[in-house]
Amino acid sequence: MTPASEMTDTKAPLLEVKNLTTRFATPEGEVAAVSDVNFTLHAGETLGVVGESGSGKSQIFMSIMGLLASNGKASGSVKYRGQEILNMAPARLNRIRGKSLSMIFQDPMTSLNPFLTVERQMTEVLVLHQGMNKASARKRAIEMLDVVRIPEAKRRVDMYPHEFSGGMRQRVMIAMALLCEPDVLIADEPTTALDVTIQAQILDLMDDLKRNLGTAIVMITHDMGVIARLSDRVMVMYGGRVAETGPVETLFYQPYHPYTLGLLASMPRIDSDLGQALPTIPGQPPNLQFLPAGCAFQDRCAWCSERCLKELPLLRPVSEGHSRACHRDQLDIAALEGVHA
Repeated sequence: MTPASEMTDTKAPLLEVKNLTTRFATPEGEVAAVSDVNFTLHAGETLGVVGESGSGKSQIFMSIMGLLASNGKASGSVKYRGQEILNMAPARLNRIRGKSLSMIFQDPMTSLNPFLTVERQMTEVLVLHQGMNKASARKRAIEMLDVVRIPEAKRRVDMYPHEFSGGMRQRVMIAMALLCEPDVLIADEPTTALDVTIQAQILDLMDDLKRNLGTAIVMITHDMGVIARLSDRVMVMYGGRVAETGPVETLFYQPYHPYTLGLLASMPRIDSDLGQALPTIPGQPPNLQFLPAGCAFQDRCAWCSERCLKELPLLRPVSEGHSRACHRDQLDIAALEGVHA
């Protein structure tokens, strides 16, 4: 397999997203799922996208992949290798989707067809996108199952999804996503509901893909530990907007947004006292249908001011490659434990 990094200009982004906005029409009114999101993704890079359920992180990439529900509408710009793909006609987008841009969904049991063998589901992708005959496609499918460390791949390829464990089904989904050697792999909560041993194996596998094949990876998750393990850059989502973004080391050791601080404080620490309760972020995420005029985090923020109630904070740089959407110039980080305890 030829590394993606050898097939592209690493200075130019594979994926460039500008002012991406996604809205859903509902009987109760419009839902602002994603608002003015901007980012780039380069070959061999992993972007971690983190936030609570309903923060808009998955809808960003459903919009990019043209997989929104019928009541959804996306605007802005999404360029893959310089070509505009947002709202591209399905027939044209299908030439890119699955071949150059692939997505692993959260639940492999509902993503895999229970009535078809793994071989049938994998070879269809190769016949459609690569024009392979069935024999060549079967050989390629077995090779990819070997890549994702499915034992006895030659025998297991003829099995049905229910005959695999949860971790093995997730590996099958990764293998399917990699069949056409995509430039970009989008993984939506790929380790959810897996035990910690299998989680570690899946993350090791994805790290290998990035290192050996130059695959650009988007890791969508609510788990800051997964972000720390795999990501180069992090994008923290809240209320459909980017709250903070920057290099993983910078964001973990010098966070500037109160929400990021809360997420990091709520992570278990190996040096914490046994029996000590974990800090939590008070309150609930906002209703995306009724977002406040100012900062969406205002009801849960210990540093909320009058300005936060009235004025929407925009992303501003705090250092090289590190930006946050907060009106406060400084946060009393030491006070966070007392606030969120």
